[in-house]
Amino acid sequence: MACLPALRPHLLSVINSSLSTGSVPPALKLASVTPILKKPGLDPDIHNNYRPISNLPFLSKILERTVVHQLKTHLDSNQLYEPFQSGFRSHHSTETALIKVTNDLLLSSDEHSLNILILLDLSAAFDTINHSILLSHLESSLHITGTALSWFKSYLSDREQFISINKFKSDTAPVSQGVPQGSVLGPLLFILYLLPLGDIIRHHGLQYPCYADDTQLYISTKSITPTIHSSITNCLTDIKTWMQANFLKLNTDKSEVLIIGPKSLNKSHHNFSLCIDGITVPASSHVRNLGIIFDQTLSYERHINHIRKTAFFLLKNSACLRPSLSSAAAETLIHAFITSRLDYCNSILYGSPTKIINKLQYIQNSTARLLSHSRTRDHITPVLQNLHWLPIQQRIQFKILLITPSHSPSHSQAQPQICQRQPP
Repeated sequence: MACLPALRPHLLSVINSSLSTGSVPPALKLASVTPILKKPGLDPDIHNNYRPISNLPFLSKILERTVVHQLKTHLDSNQLYEPFQSGFRSHHSTETALIKVTNDLLLSSDEHSLNILILLDLSAAFDTINHSILLSHLESSLHITGTALSWFKSYLSDREQFISINKFKSDTAPVSQGVPQGSVLGPLLFILYLLPLGDIIRHHGLQYPCYADDTQLYISTKSITPTIHSSITNCLTDIKTWMQANFLKLNTDKSEVLIIGPKSLNKSHHNFSLCIDGITVPASSHVRNLGIIFDQTLSYERHINHIRKTAFFLLKNSACLRPSLSSAAAETLIHAFITSRLDYCNSILYGSPTKIINKLQYIQNSTARLLSHSRTRDHITPVLQNLHWLPIQQRIQFKILLITPSHSPSHSQAQPQICQRQPP
């Protein structure tokens, strides 16, 4: 970093020149694409199991970060975001999306209502974005004009890419659609491309919290009448029509339906199903929603049991490595693989029964004993205090405090998922 002071004026000159002229240098629009398996263990011979990650020049990322900062300022100050889009936004995360969903579903269940939750997934969403439609959205809906619009036109046009696998590289090919995965600006452009979808869904009376391309719809009802079923079907039909017109496609293999509510009401709807893009999707007993397992009563027991199974498997492997690791290295390992699972979206467990919290506490206790070389019969409170670890219940409460915004206007705009539930 010693060379940064010497480079700074030149970097600033390139960025200012690009922004003032509304053009992006061709050298910054060449991407090296590396195919990465979406999940470990997937069949490497199936092309759809790969996600294309674009590696862009360092200067391109600096330029994009500058544009993202200015674009977000414009969107925030004019309240142009989709209100319940939690993807790629400041002060938002999968947790804010899940808080909105969980809170609504629990309140509805308390009123003895049923909730129909539909999880939709898009196929290769980043790669099929139409540039003309995106630019039209930027101009007509987001009021981006003049030199700023010219810059986005230049950014999207005349892009090229080549595939890089190990030491082998393909020939360069033009890119006429999509936004590059791995870029700084691409994810933000993607959620702006989806902006019209929210109004379509709300028109049919369904709620629409989302995280990037993970879209979930839900509706609360006292009973699942033909009218409710028709509203959902019409909504899904309109979603399909809009997506076809905008070169997007639903992935029905990953779309799921879950009915949530009191057990007494759930029993009579075990044969419920929906037709999504011509495919009949029956209601499931549980679904994975942004990494959290939802069941029909939102008890989270299945999710907690999954965490326990995974955590103890990792803890067993960590115990084999512990004699070879320093305390600092062991703690880093434990936080990366175990604590991260205990803390992920743990705010939705606030108010859960003690027996649920105790299962997670047992994991933390076992982890603390491994790290500190404590015996099983040693009292755990001093061990946690020496490690400066909050117990599970207090970690949940601390997370609530961290993500609950103040009553300032900026925070209220940043997290409507939470602010709308706060008392005045």
